[in-house]
Amino acid sequence: MSAPLPPLDPAFFDAAQTARAWPFEEARKLVARIEKTGKREVLFETGYGPSGLPHIGTFGEVARTTMVRTAFRLLTRDQVPTRLLCFSDDLDGMRKIPDNVPSKTAMEPHLQKPLSAVPDPWTNEFASFGDHNNAMLRRFLDTFGFDYEFASATDYYRSGKFDAVLLRAAERYDDIMKVMLPSLGAERQATYSPFLPISPISGRVLYVPMKEVNALDGTVTFADENGRDTTVPVTGGHVKMQWKPDFGMRWAALQVDFEMFGKDHQTNAHIYDKICEILGGKAPEHYVFELFLDAEGQKISKSRGNGLTIDEWLTYAGNESLGLYMFSKPRTAKRLHFDVIPRAVDDYYSFVRSFHAQTAAEQLENPAFHVHFGAVPNPDVPLSFALLLNLVATANADDTGVLWGFISRYLKGATAATHPEIDRLAGYAVRYFNDKVKPTKTYRAPTDQERAALADLAAQLAPHEGSTDAEMLQNLVFEVGKAHHFDPLRAWFAAVYEVLLGQTQGPRFGSFIALYGVAETRKLIDTALAGNLLKAE
Repeated sequence: MSAPLPPLDPAFFDAAQTARAWPFEEARKLVARIEKTGKREVLFETGYGPSGLPHIGTFGEVARTTMVRTAFRLLTRDQVPTRLLCFSDDLDGMRKIPDNVPSKTAMEPHLQKPLSAVPDPWTNEFASFGDHNNAMLRRFLDTFGFDYEFASATDYYRSGKFDAVLLRAAERYDDIMKVMLPSLGAERQATYSPFLPISPISGRVLYVPMKEVNALDGTVTFADENGRDTTVPVTGGHVKMQWKPDFGMRWAALQVDFEMFGKDHQTNAHIYDKICEILGGKAPEHYVFELFLDAEGQKISKSRGNGLTIDEWLTYAGNESLGLYMFSKPRTAKRLHFDVIPRAVDDYYSFVRSFHAQTAAEQLENPAFHVHFGAVPNPDVPLSFALLLNLVATANADDTGVLWGFISRYLKGATAATHPEIDRLAGYAVRYFNDKVKPTKTYRAPTDQERAALADLAAQLAPHEGSTDAEMLQNLVFEVGKAHHFDPLRAWFAAVYEVLLGQTQGPRFGSFIALYGVAETRKLIDTALAGNLLKAE
C-alpha cells in the first residue's frame, strides 16, 4: 500500500518562503497558479508506460515530483491538500514484443492489443500483461515509501471518468486536428486521427483514419479490420486517444496542476498544452529534466540496455544515494553508470552529517532534506564508502566479517549490531569492489623517487603502530611527500594510490592507514616495493 503522507515540521514554514533549492522554485509556480485559479487542491501527476517494468527513470520522476510536492506543502504551511497520481497507460497497444518474455511466439497474436488485454506471459497471478507490470509498479513505489494514488488508463477510460472530455474532443475534433497536423509528415497527415478505436472484431488498437466523427452522437466511424465501416462511441473505453492528444485530454479531465517529463517530450509540450486548453482545461505547470547518459556519453535507451538499472544501483548502494543523484542538477545531462555510485554514497552521508548542525534555512538548501522529504535520519557513519572500498581491496575481503576486524579496532567497541548503517555500507562495498573495481584494478611499479619516498614512509610510520589518529597520519604522509620534493604534491598522493592500491585516486590516505592499521600499511608498502602486488594481478 501507498505510504501515508508524512507530517511536516512547522519550524520550516517561515524559512521555506525564501528557500532557493529548485523544488521550491517550481513549487512557487504552483502557489501562484492556485492564487489565480482558486483551486483548493493541487494534483501532481506522473506517467508510466507498462510495456516494460518500472526503471530508474520511473523512480526519478516520482521522487522529483514528491520533492516539489513537499516544497509546495511547506510554502502553503500544509494548508492546501495535495495528491500524487501515478498514471499507467495500460490501454496502449502492445506495439512490439518485449525481449524478456518466456515465449515471443505466444505473444504474437496479441500485438496491437491493449496491454491490459494481453495475457500475462510470466504467471497466472495477473489478469494481463498490463496488470502484471502495474503490480510491479505499485510494489516498486511502495518499496520506496512514496505516497501516491495509482490510476489505470483502462479503468479510467472504461469507467467513464474521461467520457465528458472525450465527447468534447469529438466536438472540437477539427481544432485538435489543426494542432496535430502541422507536427506530422505528409504521409502521416493523410491517415491521422486523434482517436484510436479498439476493434470490436479483434480487440486491437487501430491506427486508422476516421470516416466520420459525429459530435452530436458522440461516435466515430472507421473501416474495421474486415473492411466494413464500423461505428463506436468515443466513450466507455471503445476508443483511446493518440499519445500526444492523450496528454492534453488527461490533463483537462483530471485538472492536473503539475507534471514533469524528460527533455524528449519538450518539443511536444506546447501540443499537449494546446489540446488541454481546447478541451476546456488549464495546462499544468511543467518541469523538464535532462536525460541520462551512459559511460560513453550516449543517451540511455531501454532497448539498447546501455544504462544502469535500479536493481543494479540498489545492489551496490541504498536508495537514498539514488535519491541524491536524482535531486542534483536535474536539468543537466548526467552519466548514469556504475562509477557514479561511490561518489553519490559519500556525498549523501556528507550532506546528512552537515544537516543536523544547520539552521532551518540552511537545511532547506541541503539535498538531504529533499532526498528524505523533510524527515532526515541521523545515522552514525564515520567511515566513507571510498575508504571501505580500499579496505576491501587491501584486506581481500569477500564478506563483511573480515572488514569488521578492522572497523572494530578503529571504532572501539563498534559491531554490526551497534552500527547497522556501517554494516550495510560494508556489504555494499564488498559487492561493489568485487564486481566493479577488482576486474579493472591495475598496479604499477614505483619510480626511483617514489620507491625512496615509500620506504621512508614505512620507516616513519613505525613509531606510530597502533595509532588511529587519521589527521596525524595524514600530516605524516604529507611531510614525506614534501621531503622527497614531489612537485606538485598531488603527484605523491597519486603515486601512493597507484602503487599501493592500484587506482588513480582515493580517500585521504591518513584515514586509510588509521582504519587498515599502521603495521598492515607498512607491510603493504613492503609488498609493493618487492613487486609482489604486480605479481598478484
